[in-house]
Amino acid sequence: MPRSAGAACRLWPAPHTSERHLPPAHPPSSFVADRLARRRLGVASVVFFVVAAAAPLTVIAGAAVTAVAVTEITAVPVGYLVVAIGLAVFAVGYVAMSRHVVNAGAFYSYVSHGLGRTFGVSAAAVALVAYNAMQVGLYGAFGYVGSLVLGAFGVTVAWWPCALVGWAIVAILGLLDVSLNGRVLATMLAAEVLIVLIYDAAMITHPAGGALRFDTLQPDQLLTPDIAAVMVVSVAGFVGFEATVVFSEEARDPRRTVARATYIAIAVIGLLYGLSAWALSVATGPEHLVARAKSEGPDLMFNLVLPYVGQSLVDLGKLLFLTSLFAALLVFHHTVARYSYALGRERVLPAAFGRVVRRTGAPKVGSLAQSILALGVIGTYAVAGWHPMENMFALLTTTGGLGVLILMAATSVSVIGFFSRDPRGESIWHRLIAPVAASLFLGGLTIDTIIHFGSLLAPASSQWVWGFPIAYGIAMLGGLVWAFIVRRWHADIYARIGLGVEEPPGSPKPPEPSRHHAVI
Repeated sequence: MPRSAGAACRLWPAPHTSERHLPPAHPPSSFVADRLARRRLGVASVVFFVVAAAAPLTVIAGAAVTAVAVTEITAVPVGYLVVAIGLAVFAVGYVAMSRHVVNAGAFYSYVSHGLGRTFGVSAAAVALVAYNAMQVGLYGAFGYVGSLVLGAFGVTVAWWPCALVGWAIVAILGLLDVSLNGRVLATMLAAEVLIVLIYDAAMITHPAGGALRFDTLQPDQLLTPDIAAVMVVSVAGFVGFEATVVFSEEARDPRRTVARATYIAIAVIGLLYGLSAWALSVATGPEHLVARAKSEGPDLMFNLVLPYVGQSLVDLGKLLFLTSLFAALLVFHHTVARYSYALGRERVLPAAFGRVVRRTGAPKVGSLAQSILALGVIGTYAVAGWHPMENMFALLTTTGGLGVLILMAATSVSVIGFFSRDPRGESIWHRLIAPVAASLFLGGLTIDTIIHFGSLLAPASSQWVWGFPIAYGIAMLGGLVWAFIVRRWHADIYARIGLGVEEPPGSPKPPEPSRHHAVI
């Protein structure tokens, strides 16, 4: 920021001892020197970003089969469909709030507006841990699958050189024009979805026993005592769809683009997952699905379609498995960079994080910082000799999914708080009924996930894995402490938390929690 911007724009201005001197709720735009690239993304581009983050081929070939093997429950197809409905209900309030709050900070901003700035900073800490865990954990799978693909061509290489190649490409693309990244993801995603649909058609048209069976889609499957574990795994498959809001500042029309992209992404992901998981059960026969999932793992889908599509399409599918992981890596990198940018812009993080690449509008410091962190983790795992799938991919991505689940539950409650002060023309369905239902659904899943966290990581389960859920408690507490410090010593910065660059006309100021309320 130019020196002429004055003392009000310094990273750490003179401390204020009283909040009577808070600045106006709508700060001047000069408070922020750099802005993200504006009006670059349409509905299709945002959908490509968030569906690519969900990594359909990775989830279907990997997570869905693993869920069946670990839980020994065949209800995964109906689980995906039910979760899609639940997340669509969550999206009602989420999208309603996006019409009034446009901020790349997404969960951080929404919690700030709905529950207060202090809790908003706590949510920001959780978001940084969660999305970094998701992104970095994916490098383990990318490196492992990359080494297998090269091995098929007679080239023997360890997982970590493959991971480093992916890391270098992501680091470069993270600094380029977001619309260019959208085109890259569109190409990868189109090929990925097409091959999945071809595989689905092959499995459905060649059912085990010669007859289509719908056992795994029956609603009574939901009455299974251990269905909660399936639901938790199913939710993890959708992680990434909520990032529509992260790209709102770069959307051509934030009010419409975010809403349409969110609903389209949930529908596409839910239907694709449900169809594909059901197709797997059709090809194996429901009674044999668990046994084959246990014995064949991620190769199950490829083995089932090989007799009908040929080796070439199977090899292509395995290659697209790799690009699916890369696409998810790229999207989560962008998500972390934009969270860091939003926090740096409002001085919750150092101001440098609020800088962008002048030519492309991409978050500069946030992108570089994420790349450095990922490089450090890859190097650590490589030197320590830890398994990239069990100790890196499974552990870190499951941990990241837990964090996103916590944030979605908190955001549902925040939507209720936001509209309780001013309905802003939203119907009672958008501002109360749907958010309450989503809060109960996501809150219950969050509690169940924490209780069964160890069992969700069967290969890597040991006492020390509980350190990862505990890390969220530490992150929450650290965010609360930091918010109190900023509130006490940097009141002008505290007043801007969650506001972003420009507030839509009439947007309310984030609520100020009472000094007498206990923090829990």
